[in-house]
Amino acid sequence: MRKIALGFVLAGLLASMAAFAQDDTALLSFQVLRDYNGKPIRNASVVMHPVQKNGQQSKGGLQIKTDAEGKASFDGAPYGKLRVQVLAPGFQTFGADYDVDKPTLEITVKMKRPAGQYSIYEEHPSDKKDEKGGEPDSKEKPQ
Repeated sequence: MRKIALGFVLAGLLASMAAFAQDDTALLSFQVLRDYNGKPIRNASVVMHPVQKNGQQSKGGLQIKTDAEGKASFDGAPYGKLRVQVLAPGFQTFGADYDVDKPTLEITVKMKRPAGQYSIYEEHPSDKKDEKGGEPDSKEKPQ
């Protein structure tokens, strides 16, 4: 009876080792910095989602936080496409897809301050006016 139980334990152990050997995973290291001065952002959320072959984001995901030096890491990311989003209060949300295809991947994210929204009710220097101060000339003439 002991030999049969020991055989099952060894078979299970060998099967799990074989599955582990076939499972390619990577160590991801993140550095989150302020774009305007290069200083680290502490407690930023780094959210990772696997991406399917059709480009759709898979259900589930993982969220980690940066430390006081703006660093975070995750060991065990599967090879393939990975969608990374970084969120921090007072900064624009960052998002990009990465190909995880080697044992280690270092990702540096430079977060920008929020930009003002564009309004059609405000004057913009890039809008060109004609000499009379009216709207730009239209190619079509009224009938």
